[in-house]
Amino acid sequence: MTEELRIAIYAALLGMFQLCLAAWSPLGVPGYLRWNTGPRDTPFDVGPVPGRLRRVFQNFMETYVFFAVIVVALALAHKSDAVSIWGARAYLIARIVYIPCYAFAISYVRSAVWAVSFFGIVATACCLLF
Repeated sequence: MTEELRIAIYAALLGMFQLCLAAWSPLGVPGYLRWNTGPRDTPFDVGPVPGRLRRVFQNFMETYVFFAVIVVALALAHKSDAVSIWGARAYLIARIVYIPCYAFAISYVRSAVWAVSFFGIVATACCLLF
């Protein structure tokens, strides 16, 4: 197994962790449990931090698909190298750092961390293309 595939598995576990954070964070909000076990026909305001945790998970899912496809293609093409490993590590570390940055609304830092994760994907993809 390549290092990039191993990192993709760690990233998938991170995604599962984020899913749990997003699901469990609003449990203390009055009325949420009743709304959640019902048909959910109307939106429910869970508050700022649980809402951000839900959005950080959605953002992860938007980027992880690209990362996973590129990493699998790298493994199939046998094109793993130092740059692709660096890019995969940058992606994972940035995604970990992104969670508290988003949850606690650290605006400019959050955007910079997202950019690092994106450039990690780009670096990994460059190894596939060249």
